[in-house]
Amino acid sequence: MNERRYVGIDKDPKGAMNPTGNIIRDAWVFGLIPESETCAGWSPGGIQDLYEKVTAAWEPYANLPSRLPPDLRERHRRIYAAAVKNARKRGWDPDNELADED
Repeated sequence: MNERRYVGIDKDPKGAMNPTGNIIRDAWVFGLIPESETCAGWSPGGIQDLYEKVTAAWEPYANLPSRLPPDLRERHRRIYAAAVKNARKRGWDPDNELADED
């Protein structure tokens, strides 16, 4: 049985506006992986390991970007602004994500 591999943040549907995309973007913010790393081909275990490192990196800041030091806060702003712009170009609509499904 083949283990599913992640397609990469650059190929993830609708701009990777999902938990996996957030883990990768946050890893970029904290310098855990280079911003050029898309995580393409990573196993679920590799993404889980990255999640654990990201969680530990956020801990001193209570998961609040406003509590980040200025350099990390600016990096977070830049990375997430670019992600939102890219996701909207790829069809992501945050209002649709919040709509109730009947």
